[in-house]
Amino acid sequence: MDNTENQKNSCACSEAPKLIFACSGAADVGHVSDLAARKLSAEGVGKMFCLAGIGGRVSGIVETTRAASSILAIDGCPLDCARNSLEQAGFTDVQHIRLSDMQMEKGKTPPNQENVDKVVQQGRACLIA
Repeated sequence: MDNTENQKNSCACSEAPKLIFACSGAADVGHVSDLAARKLSAEGVGKMFCLAGIGGRVSGIVETTRAASSILAIDGCPLDCARNSLEQAGFTDVQHIRLSDMQMEKGKTPPNQENVDKVVQQGRACLIA
């Protein structure tokens, strides 16, 4: 068997992704959510993915999300826009972080490293099991 045939017969499987969807809303807590998701993604804990694609039912984004090993939604406030968008698209097995549950209040939470790191720490706990 030549190398080309070996490649055809080898498993092309890889581990299912851990996807992170963040509120990236206009408020400070949305900014913190977004920065935390980006940091988790940069650290390789999971992969930040497109919440707008879920809302718009973009087929490739929805299919990739269906294949995820875990899904994390990070919301800034109790409106839970990220989690609700995922649930309305049919994703019910969603881990969830809400910044307001972490005493981060809309309009009073600067997007600084300390606040981002608190969310990242909780995100790591959700995705690394």
